[in-house]
Amino acid sequence: MGHAQRHAINHKGAIDPRRSQAQRIKAQQAPDGTAYPARKRRKEFKGKSGRIKRQKAAMFSKICTSKHLKVKATGHQIEVGFFGWVARVAHVHQFGRQDRVSKKGAVYKYPERPLLGLSEPDRTSIRESLLRHMEQNKDASMQTSTDISYQMS
Repeated sequence: MGHAQRHAINHKGAIDPRRSQAQRIKAQQAPDGTAYPARKRRKEFKGKSGRIKRQKAAMFSKICTSKHLKVKATGHQIEVGFFGWVARVAHVHQFGRQDRVSKKGAVYKYPERPLLGLSEPDRTSIRESLLRHMEQNKDASMQTSTDISYQMS
């Protein structure tokens, strides 16, 4: 199988894991299915009541889009992850590190919220996708070799 063919198969195989990661992040769940720790209550809403206080903005609503959650595929590997400045934010949350709340703000220790990881259904899906592509490729390569043998005789 050629490099370009492996690259195409890997890219197609990486789309499903990216989609499942994005859905899971949007649902605020870790790869093992547990919910993310809740956000810290904001002091500015302390005296408020009603709609504003009840309004819950979902965490990571923008970084789970395809603009930020990228796929990189080569002939040898598949990468699904965050790149650039989004990777720094994701890294802080993934491992529960300390970071500044804003550029000149206070330092805060964020709770661990695993954004990326493979669940067992993800692993099964990747395995089945690769096996399906290999079966299709095997049939195509057998047909090609048959065509060649007819031309030679």
